[in-house]
Amino acid sequence: MEIRDLNLWYDETHALKGVNFDLYRSEILAFIGPSGCGKSTALKCLNRMHDDTRGVRIEGTIVMDDSDIYSARIDPPLHRRRFGWVAQKPNPFPSSIWENVAYGPRIHGLVRSRAEMKTHVEDCLRRAHLWDEVKDDLHKKNGTDLSGGQQQRLCIARALSTQPDVLLMDEPTGSIDPVATAKIEELLLSLRRDHSIVVVTHSMMEARRIADRVAYFHLGELLELGPTERLFTAAQNEKARAFILGKFG
Repeated sequence: MEIRDLNLWYDETHALKGVNFDLYRSEILAFIGPSGCGKSTALKCLNRMHDDTRGVRIEGTIVMDDSDIYSARIDPPLHRRRFGWVAQKPNPFPSSIWENVAYGPRIHGLVRSRAEMKTHVEDCLRRAHLWDEVKDDLHKKNGTDLSGGQQQRLCIARALSTQPDVLLMDEPTGSIDPVATAKIEELLLSLRRDHSIVVVTHSMMEARRIADRVAYFHLGELLELGPTERLFTAAQNEKARAFILGKFG
């Protein structure tokens, strides 16, 4: 994906200001920066989640596979199918573990038989590192009966079930414990082989552990973007340097 001169307003509030970055195949790109600086707003632009938000105006271009995603030729629901979304707070459906994963591929017609669905659900749960923990309870337990970390991995399995090209994650470890966080981070590193991943995080150590590149946002501007180790050890922007050193934020 190529994002160029992206500007976004909420009514009169200029929330994103001339944002430019690329998203490469099979990479983890982390968005860091103080709260309210535009990280989640930028994330939602990628899969057009602002389309129905009252008062939002967007300028600039976002190109995916040589097509402007805001072109009249693009069908928004079909575009969104190319993305998996994982929120900060786990939000499984109040239905069985099986149904949480099977729902998306069923409504999109991605599987043709019960046997194919069984294989697909198992594959998604295995890829989310959850299968061994829930395989005996697929139809017995609701997704909401699982622990917080398990719920988040179930949400990732659900996101994977529609075979997305890109995973968008808004603080996916922000509301779970350190042990569950480590499992999610390990999972993201394994998923990078087959997906591009954009993750918003407030944890500097998490960004350093998992990201290939890091983008620093400040008051709606993307002030610095680069390889993770370079940004953490030799950031060029003064505000990025101060934020990484914990002087504010």
